[in-house]
Amino acid sequence: MKKYSVGIIGATGMVGQRFALLLKDHPMFEVKALAASSSSAGKKYRDAVRRWHLEEPMPEKFADMIVLDAAADREKIAAAVDFCFCAVNMPKENIKALEYSYAQLECPIVSNNSAHRFTPDVPMVIPEINADHLEVIAAQRKRLGTKRGFIAVKSNCSLQSYVPLLHPLKKFGIKCAAVTTYQAISGAGKTFDTMPEIVDNIIPYIGGEEEKSEREPLKIWGSVKDGEIVSAEAPVITAQCLRVPVSDGHTAACFVSFENKPTAEQILEEWKNFKGQPQELELPSAPAQFIHYFEENDRPQAKLDRMFERGMAVCAGRLREDSLFDYKFIGLSHNTLRGAAGGAVLLAELLAAKGYFERT
Repeated sequence: MKKYSVGIIGATGMVGQRFALLLKDHPMFEVKALAASSSSAGKKYRDAVRRWHLEEPMPEKFADMIVLDAAADREKIAAAVDFCFCAVNMPKENIKALEYSYAQLECPIVSNNSAHRFTPDVPMVIPEINADHLEVIAAQRKRLGTKRGFIAVKSNCSLQSYVPLLHPLKKFGIKCAAVTTYQAISGAGKTFDTMPEIVDNIIPYIGGEEEKSEREPLKIWGSVKDGEIVSAEAPVITAQCLRVPVSDGHTAACFVSFENKPTAEQILEEWKNFKGQPQELELPSAPAQFIHYFEENDRPQAKLDRMFERGMAVCAGRLREDSLFDYKFIGLSHNTLRGAAGGAVLLAELLAAKGYFERT
């Protein structure tokens, strides 16, 4: 299997740390550059990371790597790798500029950030759902004047807990959906040590999250027309997003109505049989069974089920008819694996399999 040289921009943060763990023994990708802010540049990775947030220890193979300056050293980084993952914590306009600068240096960017999610010619991809949106990269390269460089992004982490469960049901004509997400503190880059205010508490507001949860699915379900992605006009989705005292794992309570109401058995059959290009291509990070349904009334649970299929599956449960909507159910996804770094790695595997990182 061909190996690609990669960089991690934003390597010292929680998502950057997750990238490091996922890539330490990856069969397709070899980390050649770690980059962060100027305050971390020049230090060994072990010294630049102020706090290691994850249970699994820092990979020894990266501990003594010298961290580069993501901005000042971008030409050096771009020359050393085939593409970069990006997970920086900066103002949105600064992220846009940084990611564009790498793309224009002919270094493709697979981004965990939200800055480019609504740039019309930047694909925002859940690999099992809208892999066809990658074709817009040709138009983006034309706009940027690049041969290899481009930006591709993953969607918001909260979407993974309900959009993959709604997607196979679109054939029945989804009229509307309501969702409440119960989001883990790692989604804010926090642990219980660094977010004591969440203990014995629920915070009923996450800035910008509800808008993302309502709008991003429509881009994912959109279509490529004239060199850009045109968002779908329906279904209508309304969302509330709560921060809850859970370390990892976003849970969603979803309600949905259909033009042609399916039976519960039909819904379960669609979930059981649904697969996408990652499963067909047998990509390394792809779950064998993308959607797993629990028959038990008290499942899925974040603590028990977030690591199902290495944290890359989407779990569902409690499907039942509703008195106002047609059906309601519970969804669960691991927010820093399927929802963040793992989803970006899977997207990169798909891009590699389709030849987007090749040099001409």
